[in-house]
Amino acid sequence: MGDPNQTPAAAEAVSLPVTGMTCAACAANIERALKKLPGVGAAGVNYATNRATVTFDPAVLTVPAIVETIRDVGYDVLAQGSRDSEFENIEDLEQQARDREYRALRFKLILGTALAIPVVALGMAHVHFPGVNEVQLALSALVLFLCGWQFYRGAWKAVRHLTADMNTLIAVGTGAAFAYSVVATIAPAAVSADPLVIARLAPAPVYFETAVVIIVLVLLGKLLEARARGRTSEAIRRLIGLQPRTARIIRDGIELELPTRDVLHGDIVIVRPGERVPVDGEVIDGASAVDESMLTGESMPVEKNAGSTVYGATMNRTGAFRFRATRVGAETALQQIVDLVREAQGRRAPVARMADAISAWFTPAVIGIAIVSFVAWYAFGPAGSRLSTAMVSAVAVLIIACPCAMGLATPTAILVGTGKGAEKGVLIRGGDILERAASVTTVVLDKTGTITSGMPEVTDCIPLGAGDLAPGAGFAPNGSAEQLLALAASVEFSSEHPLAQAIVRAAKAGHVPIVPASQFQAIPGRGASATVEGRKVVVGSEALMRESGVDTGPLAGERARLTVLGRTIMFVASASASSGRPAPAPADDGAAIGFVLRGILALADTPRPEARAAITRLHAMGKQVVMLTGDNEATAQAIAKAVAPNGEIARVVAGVLPGRKADEVKALQAGGRVVAMVGDGINDAPALAQADIGIAMGSGTDVALQAADIALMRADLNGVADAIELSGRTLRIIRQNLFWAFFYNVLGIPLAAGAFYPWTGWQLSPMIAAAAMSFSSVSVLANSLRLRR
Repeated sequence: MGDPNQTPAAAEAVSLPVTGMTCAACAANIERALKKLPGVGAAGVNYATNRATVTFDPAVLTVPAIVETIRDVGYDVLAQGSRDSEFENIEDLEQQARDREYRALRFKLILGTALAIPVVALGMAHVHFPGVNEVQLALSALVLFLCGWQFYRGAWKAVRHLTADMNTLIAVGTGAAFAYSVVATIAPAAVSADPLVIARLAPAPVYFETAVVIIVLVLLGKLLEARARGRTSEAIRRLIGLQPRTARIIRDGIELELPTRDVLHGDIVIVRPGERVPVDGEVIDGASAVDESMLTGESMPVEKNAGSTVYGATMNRTGAFRFRATRVGAETALQQIVDLVREAQGRRAPVARMADAISAWFTPAVIGIAIVSFVAWYAFGPAGSRLSTAMVSAVAVLIIACPCAMGLATPTAILVGTGKGAEKGVLIRGGDILERAASVTTVVLDKTGTITSGMPEVTDCIPLGAGDLAPGAGFAPNGSAEQLLALAASVEFSSEHPLAQAIVRAAKAGHVPIVPASQFQAIPGRGASATVEGRKVVVGSEALMRESGVDTGPLAGERARLTVLGRTIMFVASASASSGRPAPAPADDGAAIGFVLRGILALADTPRPEARAAITRLHAMGKQVVMLTGDNEATAQAIAKAVAPNGEIARVVAGVLPGRKADEVKALQAGGRVVAMVGDGINDAPALAQADIGIAMGSGTDVALQAADIALMRADLNGVADAIELSGRTLRIIRQNLFWAFFYNVLGIPLAAGAFYPWTGWQLSPMIAAAAMSFSSVSVLANSLRLRR
């Protein structure tokens, strides 16, 4: 027997679309059968999504054997894929199956209603004429065996496998009412002592209307349920529907239009304005603005040029471009997102364990209660109607106790919640994550790449304002900030260093002219030098200035002020008019003469635009916010003050290595805190793994966010608060659903059994019980759908 708590070392997983399930008990039956298979590490069947997810050892078990097991239990699988391939057009097949189910239910409901109306009219009006019961029998038989046959077939499957489910309750309840009425019609003396009935001068009391109305009402509930369940999975269907069916590619110099699934690695793909990108790739020529909101939730189009990455299913807005396919099929960002959401929808929340445990014995217990109710009423009921009263009571118990609402309470809320999260660019990996995230008390934020953008930016440009600079771009008698930036950018243009690139970006952003430089030399750990308009210029640290003989004293006050703010300082100096001597390399003895200080540039990894508002929001939600960083204390405190001027960050821990970040998380947990760690998912991996909830920030492509419990598809810190809020709302909906499902059964079963009859005279009609049972399932679904708002 497979151990559900142990996954094989070389495990593989398969997700199979199952058909024929009519209730949560069906899912439990399949799950039990799958867990008995050798080689199964874990198995889960989700009634809300109609999927069976199995983790197994391929050396022991095969996918066809898993499919065969599902079929042996009495259900079917839409399509069978190999271990190494995806199902071909499986989403289309699932949609077609849902459509067929909906149409079949609608037809049965219409036919059943048409046949049931005269039965109800005759039964409720107590019309007496020869053969009245025979007419009701004929019409009722059509309703039960044409429209309600699925319930009897399902009950028989359950009996064959020594289990019981919702179909069992409906089949036993309606079957009992129908069988009693058939006997009353054929042999009235067996059920009545009335002389007129025995002489066949009056019809015997029958309950055909009870049986047919129950079937019709259950069909109505199933129809509404099928419609609502279809709406819960809209998020996945919308995502999948965004991928274009065809792609325009170039092979061997010929332009072809092929199905998207036939695009290969390395194919050159053409995308024109207004078209969707078919697969992931890298732009090789052309430029455009691409709407990536379906991946990231970000509404602003993203500029794409040669070298940019594009993602399948995103919308090309303006220009045309060509790109080389780098990820196709199941590798694309879109498919990985769909897989993550589907995986999340299949994972139970711990809060659902109570429902699972109760469901295991619920149906047998209900049948037992129905038998007790029948015996009690038959023994102590009103004389002359004991049998009919006992039967009505037992049938009402069986019908009202159908556990559909309990089975739907958790999976539908998780289905809608995770789907809504995906629409907002927040991928939550399962119901267990939802429950834990809702209880988070402390949010630990990595600084670089989380609170800050992760890229240095020029924050200050301070010229000395003196010197004999020759005319030209960047050289002027009275240095300005723009001229100082131009001078530095001209030197750094050839450098690959992140600080150098930040200076160049700042110059370009400010439309500051960059002069071509020559004799560029990178000085590792110090800076760089180059010749700009005939003069040697050095840009770098204070150590490089000392080696170049530059006096930095005039700007010592500014350097100290900026250092306190956590800025990185870069000095700029150039050869004076009387000296064209080159800057020395670090190996020189520092005897450089003739260099003049021109100014300093300050750089910093600046906070994200939304960081302050997001941290304030987390603080307002009652979460303790902690910042961890490997930077020095001054830089860390400067960033904390910038994003949390009112002390919203409770604690700042600076100078920590990735391994110690995990220790800090562990220390918080030891103090009783439920910790969410937010990082970039790479160098923060130990802390993400240690935390109760790991939240990885990304750009929508890196679903190497696989290690995280929650993945933010756009680099927006507000996503952390969104995820925690959504988790809290989803958990509240689950608890509401479970409460009402349990409350309904706790109240409904005694009422149906007649427990309140001696004091109130209340006895529940089976027809009312059927309506209430259907309403409870629909109400749970409707409550879950509130998450879509």
